[in-house]
Amino acid sequence: MKKRIAVLGATGSIGRSALDVIRADKEHFEPVLFSANSNADALFELATEFSSAKIAFSGQLGTDRLEFFGVDRRRVYSGYNGLLAAIDDAGAELTLNGISGAAGLRPSLAALEAGSALALANKESMVMAGRLVLETAAIRSLPVIPVDSEHSAVFNLLRFRDKNALKEILLTASGGPFRMWNADRLKKARPEDALAHPTWNMGAKITIDSASLANKGLEVIEAARLFSVEADRIKVVVHPQSIVHSMVRMADGAVYAQLSWPDMRLPIHEALHYPDMARSAWGVLDFEGLNLTFEKPDFERFPMLGMAYHALRAGERYTIAYNAANEYAVDAFLGGKIGFTDISVLCGRVLNKEWGGEASDLQAIMDTDRLARESAAALVKGLERQV
Repeated sequence: MKKRIAVLGATGSIGRSALDVIRADKEHFEPVLFSANSNADALFELATEFSSAKIAFSGQLGTDRLEFFGVDRRRVYSGYNGLLAAIDDAGAELTLNGISGAAGLRPSLAALEAGSALALANKESMVMAGRLVLETAAIRSLPVIPVDSEHSAVFNLLRFRDKNALKEILLTASGGPFRMWNADRLKKARPEDALAHPTWNMGAKITIDSASLANKGLEVIEAARLFSVEADRIKVVVHPQSIVHSMVRMADGAVYAQLSWPDMRLPIHEALHYPDMARSAWGVLDFEGLNLTFEKPDFERFPMLGMAYHALRAGERYTIAYNAANEYAVDAFLGGKIGFTDISVLCGRVLNKEWGGEASDLQAIMDTDRLARESAAALVKGLERQV
């Protein structure tokens, strides 16, 4: 029997990779839901290709698009609440959440509440509400399967090992496009510079985060929540080739690593097939002529990484504020309102405010997110005048 799959963020980079996997394994998967936020045409093309799947468009949807593509209105959900209703109605056995940013949190919870296993590419779900997500999954005995290549690597490395013997997690980072840039040059970096990632083809927000190492900071927080590991037991290693996707060091000192070409279709393939291991052509590695190098991250040039460790140690509300401030700052940078190095300045100022205490429920989480964005917005006005 085919596994019923929902793909959230189906027209983004994760969604497109997931579709490659689904098309290659049609005998294993039945898509029951696709969602998108802004690319209606691509979403309706999927509705035509997969004629039994529901579609959810969380942005503004004109009825003319429905008529143009001839899609049955009964299959279509619109608006953010419509997306949540579609998740509840879809009957998916596994939901791949590839939505970008904080907007992906509620869909993660909705999928679990609907009885679907969660393949998680939306790291913000764990950064903002890791405890709540894992508690929701545990109540329903559902797995949360990480899809980020680093966390997928750790997840699979630990699947068949004694987790109590884990000494530390070593997350690898490409270093991004600015790895060799000095501090003065970073101040002059433009959005098009930051979007030129050397090894991965990703969406704009995650690519900017990779350039600032905020993405690795978010992944440190995600790893701590997913694997119940303290901040001091998570290390970041810069690995420009992006072949080693992460490593684990066990109590006896041995280090185990996962290696493959940088291709998101491999961790997606592993997540969709979980708990089985199926044959795959994605990311197959040839060792001939391979040269791997490793470096320490530069916390001074890329302060967003250190801020993530600070937020993780300080508590849940700080990690929520870190994520919210960074999302707002990245939008401001892409919009030409602030410079690249202002991203860390803004986030640092937001984190310097008092965010003490744990976030007890979803409302507290969203309130903290809103307050942090408001704080970031006020700070951007001051930085705008200096650009």
